[in-house]
Amino acid sequence: MNTATTDIFETLESDVCTYCRAWPTVFDQAEGSWLFDEDGRAYLDFFAGAGALNYGHNDPALKEALLDYLGTARVIHSLDMRTTAKREFLMAFDEFVLRPRQLSYHVQFPGPTGTNAVEAALKLARKVNGRAQVLSFTNGFHGMTLGSLSVTGNQFHRNAAGIPLTNATPLPYDDPSTSAATDFSWLRRLLDDPGSGMDRPAAIIVETVQGEGGINVARPEWLRGLADLCQQHDVLLIVDDVQMGCGRTGPFFSFELAGIVPDIVCLSKSLSGFGLPMAMNLIRPDIDIWSPGEHNGTFRGHNPAFVTATAALRRYWADDSLSKATEAKGSQIATALAELAQTVPGAPTVPRGRGMARGLAFSSGDLAQRVATAAFEHGLLVETAGSRGQVVKIMPPLTITDDELEKGLSLLGDAVRAAA
Repeated sequence: MNTATTDIFETLESDVCTYCRAWPTVFDQAEGSWLFDEDGRAYLDFFAGAGALNYGHNDPALKEALLDYLGTARVIHSLDMRTTAKREFLMAFDEFVLRPRQLSYHVQFPGPTGTNAVEAALKLARKVNGRAQVLSFTNGFHGMTLGSLSVTGNQFHRNAAGIPLTNATPLPYDDPSTSAATDFSWLRRLLDDPGSGMDRPAAIIVETVQGEGGINVARPEWLRGLADLCQQHDVLLIVDDVQMGCGRTGPFFSFELAGIVPDIVCLSKSLSGFGLPMAMNLIRPDIDIWSPGEHNGTFRGHNPAFVTATAALRRYWADDSLSKATEAKGSQIATALAELAQTVPGAPTVPRGRGMARGLAFSSGDLAQRVATAAFEHGLLVETAGSRGQVVKIMPPLTITDDELEKGLSLLGDAVRAAA
């Protein structure tokens, strides 16, 4: 490793950085499911940019579309002006995503990141209903800005806000290991009783699979119960699909399996397909009551991201091949994790997840971190998640080959045995 370049990071970069501490090397190149450091060492990527690289690094078709666009004097920055790149994206999104699912949404580009999408969704929900309160769920993660933090569960992140995070109330997330009711009768009682002390919320925000929270999977019947409650009590349902959308769980949207139709859907991360910043909200048309300019942002119109997003839709969502492959690979990962869990002595190690969002929950955050560290030493990138960092999170690119997936799972097994 080049010591001089490492020194400049340590001298100038803020201590807030995290991933460089977990993976102490300097990365230089990337292709498909692989990252390469400046010394040429290869690392198989089971992290995929925290879900921003569902189609891997430098996908050739997306890269070609981007280079063609950049090769001439095309529009790069446009706020919310109309551009040919935006038109091509909207047409492709309608053709390959909305119409095949018989979904009718208006599209809002709130800014470049997932937390921008969440902030805009919360703001719109409060405007629609004229209410301040929003309900969220334990172990949920929705972003690092103040509104998003108010509906995020992790205390470490919440404490960094420096001010009280108000107008949000946490609820217990679904726990498939219990026999908890899925009809939300307890919440209905609170909402129906004028003496309950609960203010009627503007919205409920939920992840159908909690990523940063530890790969917690909500049951389809639980999600249907939640959607029914929202509809019956005039509460908007916001699905945060920032990390689990764009095919991560199999279908394009993570909520498709439950058969629900959210009022607002937040998308980002892999939306551009290439790792370029891009976020988008899907809004039920009758609640799209924004006045022009009432919510805006300088980087709403990042045209290179529109270009790669369009290429990704045409390449991967013209049919259901990717969805089927993701489900098959997800089953392969689930089987491998179940077998691996049996090899860990002591307290139970629990596999969890859906599609290609998987996790292995250990008895402690310390053990999970030792596994992640050992994985890096073996040439595999994985991160930890969960309220105590107790879950090793497995999110390879959806486009990973069968051989690469098998190799990565083998490396993970080596890391678990080395740590445990």
